[in-house]
Amino acid sequence: MVMAISSLKTKITPILFQRLSSIILIYAGALSLNALYIQSIGSGIGIYSGLFHVTFISQLLDIFIYIIGAAILIARPLIVNYTNSSIIEENNYKNSIEYCLLIMFSTLGASLLISSSNLISMYLSIELQSFAIYILSTLYRNSESATNAGLKYFLLGSLASCFILLGSGLIYTFTGLTNLESIYNLISVTGSSQITQGIALGFIFIFSGFLLKIAAAPLHNWAPDVYDESPTIVTIWLTIMPKISILIFILEIFTQITSVNTILVNLDSMVGGFAIINTIGLNSIKNLLLISSLFSLIIGTVVGLAQTKIKRLLAYSTISHIGFILLALAINSEQSIDSFIFYIIQYTLTNLNTFLILLAIGYIINNNNIFNKGSEKDIKYISELKGLFFSNPILSISLTICLLSMAGTPPLLGFFSKQFVLYSAIESGYYFMAISGILVSIISASYYLRIIRILHTEVNNSFKAVGHNETNTTVGISNIHSLLMSSLTLLILFFVLRPSILLKSTQLLSLTLYSY
Repeated sequence: MVMAISSLKTKITPILFQRLSSIILIYAGALSLNALYIQSIGSGIGIYSGLFHVTFISQLLDIFIYIIGAAILIARPLIVNYTNSSIIEENNYKNSIEYCLLIMFSTLGASLLISSSNLISMYLSIELQSFAIYILSTLYRNSESATNAGLKYFLLGSLASCFILLGSGLIYTFTGLTNLESIYNLISVTGSSQITQGIALGFIFIFSGFLLKIAAAPLHNWAPDVYDESPTIVTIWLTIMPKISILIFILEIFTQITSVNTILVNLDSMVGGFAIINTIGLNSIKNLLLISSLFSLIIGTVVGLAQTKIKRLLAYSTISHIGFILLALAINSEQSIDSFIFYIIQYTLTNLNTFLILLAIGYIINNNNIFNKGSEKDIKYISELKGLFFSNPILSISLTICLLSMAGTPPLLGFFSKQFVLYSAIESGYYFMAISGILVSIISASYYLRIIRILHTEVNNSFKAVGHNETNTTVGISNIHSLLMSSLTLLILFFVLRPSILLKSTQLLSLTLYSY
């Protein structure tokens, strides 16, 4: 409405529009908690003729998504002009209003995907989320690298959507159904191995498309290039939001399929050989997740050792984290699902804080370049961080805490997430995967420590702190940006003092999946 009505467009400044958008997302989170009293219903409620299924876990994750979306949206720089001893705050993003709208559309798609219970609503939700991100990647039109990243992301994202659509078409061909609950019921009662294997093949294509969208190895090649060439404010969104919604949706599908698989095994003596044939088709989905998990752990760790660009290194780090998440998902026990949800929350908070800190460092180091080039200038190479500790110790220490948490250093938040996943793998008999996870954690710590060494030991005299520049313009970190970084850093650092709140919440969510 603001964009359509010219009188409103001139009165509402971009930074005000940005803050209003953040308030809308926070208010949407509050509405998602109080709109439906799911606790009294138990297994949830179907809405819009069964296209969506609202449950207790989907409500809580909706709140989490909306809060994270608001936090990313509000983390923008303040441009301050010194003119005639007066300070005027402006916003250097020409496309600020479009940026806020795209963030809200993408958040809506993520929220709808979590609650989808139909193949049609699933595909429409994932496309709503994806198309907003495609445009978001190319929002900075004066940046050649951003345009290249957006085009590459669009082409490979469209390929992933084709896989998802092909899998949905196969399932509909074999069953004539699009409702997921009806498909699960058909698997449990059908005596035809052809139908079950057709459904399994369809889900394999759907899962392959989702794995491509979350950059799980060996379908990861697009991620390092897109993350590196996109502006950091866009990379935050790419590395966090699509992965949360897709992983939670995969969790809901895989949990239901595995429960049906268990029923078939228990009924094996009653239905002859059909149950064995059916479970072979369904177990192939689990094997797909395990293979992708192993490749993600190895490739994300080994290839990350050779990176010299900070965002490419973090991209491979993300691929390694996806390997741990998929391992917890493939095990599919109450304890592993608990660790799965906890790992997603930990990954989101740590990655968000890391990129917020990189944004702040970019605002400081590239103070002049932001205005002269007319677009955001980010930290690209790890070497640009030389001697940061001596110029800005607070940001340096905060980044060090985040990197140590990613490496799994006790007693930080990231240590507990890896510990829970590896412990559940050992408890369930996945010894090879557990040993692989331990080894890659040790190896991956080396490239995190390399960044920390550059931060603290190598001094770069050319580092520029915040101050006046040639254009009488400086970039400052907003109070909300500083508050977010400090709060997340303290949470990562002092989680060990009060871990029960988050741990009990994730345990409750995992038990919810197995209770109905």
